[in-house]
Amino acid sequence: MDKQLNEQEIETHMYKNGDSLTNFDDFREYLRGKINLGKKLGIDEEQLANSAQKVAEYLADKVPPKNSEERLLQELWNVGTEEEQHKLAHMLVRLVQN
Repeated sequence: MDKQLNEQEIETHMYKNGDSLTNFDDFREYLRGKINLGKKLGIDEEQLANSAQKVAEYLADKVPPKNSEERLLQELWNVGTEEEQHKLAHMLVRLVQN
């Protein structure tokens, strides 16, 4: 049940904001804003990576990539093990923090 709620929240948010994520820079800025908000709320990097992993799972399964960078991320996600996917989520969090 919890996973369905999380998927529903992700889907609702992507429906409302998906049109603005048409290039990689927009995607990075969007993710940076969400990471900064999470940090202000006291969420640590591990929790941020867990959230990023859930969103990435949803995107890889349900949303076609809109640019070559998103396609690369989707391909890497799809060939990775669960551990590698989690590491990639950490890397995405750190990418937008720099």
